[in-house]
Amino acid sequence: MAPATAVPTPNTAMRELRGDLSPAEFATVIRRAAREIGEHVSCDARYIGRVEAGAIRCPNYAYERVFRHIWPDRSLTDLGFSPRTAVRGRPAQHPPHHFDEENDDVRRRTFLSGGPTALATVLGLDGPAQAATAHPALPLPLPAPRALSTARRVGGADVRRVEQAVRDIRSADDAHGADALFERAGRSLRNAYLLLNEGEYSLDTERQLQSTAGELAISVGWLAHDSQRLTDARSFYAEALATARMADDSALEAHVFCNSAFLARDAGRPREALRAAQAGQSAARRLDSDRLLALLAMREAGGWAALGDRGSCERALGRAYTLFERGESECDPEWMSFFGEAEIAGLEAQCWSALGEWDRASAQASLAMALQQPQFVRNRALYTAELAHDRLGRGDLAGAAEHGSAAVELLGQVRSARIRGMLADTAQRLRAFRGVSEVRTFLAGYDSAVAA
Repeated sequence: MAPATAVPTPNTAMRELRGDLSPAEFATVIRRAAREIGEHVSCDARYIGRVEAGAIRCPNYAYERVFRHIWPDRSLTDLGFSPRTAVRGRPAQHPPHHFDEENDDVRRRTFLSGGPTALATVLGLDGPAQAATAHPALPLPLPAPRALSTARRVGGADVRRVEQAVRDIRSADDAHGADALFERAGRSLRNAYLLLNEGEYSLDTERQLQSTAGELAISVGWLAHDSQRLTDARSFYAEALATARMADDSALEAHVFCNSAFLARDAGRPREALRAAQAGQSAARRLDSDRLLALLAMREAGGWAALGDRGSCERALGRAYTLFERGESECDPEWMSFFGEAEIAGLEAQCWSALGEWDRASAQASLAMALQQPQFVRNRALYTAELAHDRLGRGDLAGAAEHGSAAVELLGQVRSARIRGMLADTAQRLRAFRGVSEVRTFLAGYDSAVAA
């Protein structure tokens, strides 16, 4: 007989903290606090309602950091939540309350503000940074990795450093794009695997280190993808998948397949994209995360669109939105903080674009731009470039040029070969229409940016 489902216990502590604010107003306070520490959470009135009803027994790590920022003297238990170990049945992969949280926050904020030595500090994993020349808005390169002695004992502090490296790579990519990060992050990945392959550790530390090293491999694979190093990206994802299988880590496996599906679609292998998205959904069904299943359904929709199968694409889109509208949960992976209303609209725009539905693609790309949070600079540049492409597809030369010019203005902040490639295609197709004033303006700005 199946065990009875436990009745959720209302979270009266969070309800008392909300006070006279409406759920929507309280959600706004939480989103504002998240921005203060460089986090992104898609908190809304529905999420607050689920917290207060006890449906969310323990928040994910991003929400936990925000709550600790707002109420630094209160633990999760004080806020009415259950311990993470009680909810997920495994030790928390997060710094304990006594860890150097203040310095960790300072380090994260320094990194996000673009300090010149920040990346070497947070990603080095092995020592001080070496002097080098870098773009003024981006951190310095990493020092070369060094081998570990066979006596090196690896513990929780090492795991946390790898976890933080993953978070900071993602934050830097959101702000600057992948091109300037790929080589540096790759060195950190080699160091993480040195810890895994040459260190000594407990079984619990081994499991945590395998998962975090796999996440780091996925992050580096994404940087390779966005830098148009597609073969490298495929290799990093294969490394991460092997790590996931060895660790029997369904969450890591689902993440690998999610990214692999995206890569295969961009590489012109739609059937592979479809298979990867479907394999990811099989792995994710064990994780109780509707948002993860929604993202994987969007990846499947992208594969169907690339194959020209409109009916299957629309069915996958419908599934994705149904899952997405169920809201967030404590089981949502930390890496999914980017997957909000802007991202799902942007992914839908890509589907309609692949199907040649230019009006629908333009509408969704415009919605994605309107909804995108300001800290996701790379995504704003991406959606703007996509909108230029979609406007051109519908024959709107002036509109394509205007959005192309807006994307060019963001290139000074973003280094992404993928986005530059999209703009290069738009520019090439517009060169035959120099008689349109908006087109001349775009081409002049684009050519100047490329030559710089």
